[in-house]
Amino acid sequence: MDAKELIARRVAREVRPGSLVNLGIGLPSMVANFVSAELGVFFQAENGVIGLGARPPEGMEDHHLTDAGGGFVTAVPGAASIDSAMSFGLIRGGHLDMTVLGGLQVDEAGHLANWKVPGKMVPGMGGAMDLVTGAARVVVAMQHAAKGQSKIVRRCTLPLTAVRRVDLVVTDLAVIEPGEAGLVLRERAPGVSVEDIIAATEAALVVPDDVPEMILT
Repeated sequence: MDAKELIARRVAREVRPGSLVNLGIGLPSMVANFVSAELGVFFQAENGVIGLGARPPEGMEDHHLTDAGGGFVTAVPGAASIDSAMSFGLIRGGHLDMTVLGGLQVDEAGHLANWKVPGKMVPGMGGAMDLVTGAARVVVAMQHAAKGQSKIVRRCTLPLTAVRRVDLVVTDLAVIEPGEAGLVLRERAPGVSVEDIIAATEAALVVPDDVPEMILT
């Protein structure tokens, strides 16, 4: 499997039965592909869909059914369409059990920066600020490095999405849990050593005596 699939499969293990979960655009949207329908999970998108399913087969796309990034999705039985005000009311009201967001940087304090791309014209952070602030649990799904530069940094150099500490970071190399003591290395990807992770990480990591290998769905 490629790096994105590995990350999505590992994040899928964090999804609890019967929960309401927001999936960000891009890599996070892949998580729905690896969560069993038997768990009774409802995926939400800010544009007003509750009950997102996996991406439809090619040729079966419905142009009226997309996620917040405009990507085609399916709807599971019991899905609902709501307006944007209701959708953000759920987010800001603290009704989301979990959100999965992409990231550009996460720092030693557990802060996330995920919307300002250097040298690119972007319209803004979208719903990310509300999601990081309002969801009960925030999981960041991103590759560990980009263009040879670590995305797990000492301090974010990009604008912060929110001042709240995220709950978990899942990369193609590791599972990292931010906490009061710093960034704790909880798991390593298959075939990846602790030394490999430390070498690929700008930030300081707290390394327990035992760092098990990831279990994937």
